[in-house]
Amino acid sequence: MNKPAAVAAALALVLTAAGLTGCGAPETPHVEGPAPGPGQVSGPVYLSDTLGHPLTRPTQFAVTEFSSVYRLSWRSWGRPKAVATGRVRGMWCIPHCPAKGYPATIEVGRLQRRENVSYYTHAVVRSPHRLPEAAAELGDIHLPLPEP
Repeated sequence: MNKPAAVAAALALVLTAAGLTGCGAPETPHVEGPAPGPGQVSGPVYLSDTLGHPLTRPTQFAVTEFSSVYRLSWRSWGRPKAVATGRVRGMWCIPHCPAKGYPATIEVGRLQRRENVSYYTHAVVRSPHRLPEAAAELGDIHLPLPEP
């Protein structure tokens, strides 16, 4: 092998070795501030209706296949538990449903993180009026959560 070819081969070997091993010392990540605790929420917070649509502070939505809440006024949102007042109606009151439904309080909770947002996954609807027995489903509602 001639001298220029040998120098070129040696240089290629050195550059390949440097490329495989990296240059300089590996950098360690620099972290500032405390890690978020399990009760802390960062980013937007949603709940999903029965069709899986992400909603934030909705004024109305279907809580189950047979029940919906509407005229919602949220007292809190984005915390581990959110509370709203409004009205509830459902298939369970047909044919004697009040025209405006029943007054209700809805609580949503059990936040679950998905990427950079959180979703409420549980709801309870209560009314000061005695609801029909078929409305018992409103005491423990699982809200849909998008797949990761």
